[in-house]
Amino acid sequence: MITLKRFSMQGLRLRKSRHIYLITAFVILFAVVHGCTHFQIRTKRSHIPFPSRAKLQPPVAKTIPKTDTIHGDIRIDEYFWLRERSNPEVIAYLNAENQFTEAMMKQTEGLQEQLYTEMTGRIKETDLSVPYKLDNYYYYTRTEEGKQYSILCRKRESLDADEEILVDQNKLAMGHDYFEIGIYRISPDHKYLAYSVDTTGSELYTLIIKNLENGSLLEDEFQNTGYSATWSNDSKTIFYTKLDDAKRPDKLFRHTLGKDVCEDTLIFHEPDEAFFLYVFATKNKKYLLLETSSHTTSEVYYLYADNPRGSFKLIYPRQHEIEYSLECYNDTFIILTNEDAKNFKLVKVSKSNPAKKHWKEIIPHRDSVKIDGFDIFRNYLVVHERENGLQNIRIINLIDQTFHYVTFPEPVYTIW
Repeated sequence: MITLKRFSMQGLRLRKSRHIYLITAFVILFAVVHGCTHFQIRTKRSHIPFPSRAKLQPPVAKTIPKTDTIHGDIRIDEYFWLRERSNPEVIAYLNAENQFTEAMMKQTEGLQEQLYTEMTGRIKETDLSVPYKLDNYYYYTRTEEGKQYSILCRKRESLDADEEILVDQNKLAMGHDYFEIGIYRISPDHKYLAYSVDTTGSELYTLIIKNLENGSLLEDEFQNTGYSATWSNDSKTIFYTKLDDAKRPDKLFRHTLGKDVCEDTLIFHEPDEAFFLYVFATKNKKYLLLETSSHTTSEVYYLYADNPRGSFKLIYPRQHEIEYSLECYNDTFIILTNEDAKNFKLVKVSKSNPAKKHWKEIIPHRDSVKIDGFDIFRNYLVVHERENGLQNIRIINLIDQTFHYVTFPEPVYTIW
């Protein structure tokens, strides 16, 4: 299974007006702070007068007090009604706000275009991501000049092979005022692609499955999903999370291709509103991991990826302000945890018996060095550390246990 990061320039184009609004808002704020009723914006071409506030008055939303009591604290929200997305009055008010903004910025259109052209001029519109080799395929995304979204592609065996377009977001976005891809998940046999889309901006994604052999979309479609989904190794079973009313991923479901979505099995429910559910596969594809975590506490379950009908097993029960995450290497789980280690430590344990009493330290806690994360490769463990405010990359040879740090020519740097 592969997880591909989104790569596109849609963020700039789709939000062009939003960026310009922020720039103009700064100009307005500057004028207000300095008590100006007329303000001149100087460009290379002209002097643009700032419109008088006396001539343009912003719309005023009506107030409808709504009282809520939370933890004994009484709160009154006079604008709660503006959350009613289908309310004609809400839509009318938002339209009035947009019209007012457009009128206020009317005389800055030249400057807006100048700034936008300068920003897009610094972007390489026709570009290609670094190909990622997975089994017999090279996966990558590319962008084309004049198009807002990236295109997901792959080539079989060689980068000189014919290109296969898996998803062209530009075509999917046609007819929508808003469009965003949430996740891509390639099945282990490379025959199916699961991807999620949001066409409203609500961050409520619909998960769709595409047959890559004939290009058709399966009837299997999942509403109200989050950013999390993964395949089991049979390439016929997919696990996905769904959101509650607060848009929190709280439920994990299992689906078998061809079955009715209504018959999907609920695998796990997280009732604690502070915790969020995520499901993903280990890098070696041997296990599926279910992680439920808050800002300060986490808990991980694991399932053999060849046995999707099995039960997720708990690694270590949650404890307040104890965090841990893990990856699989051969017959071992590598675990990053902050238990008795404020700056985190790395431990390992046999996957056949991962009880905490069997954990053995790989890198102990250090007062002056924080471990931010780690990556597992076939023969190497890459540890991301931070010391004296700077990031370091420590590479450990898992065969002979020797290690070295990646060196950088400058005394101050940022690792991305």
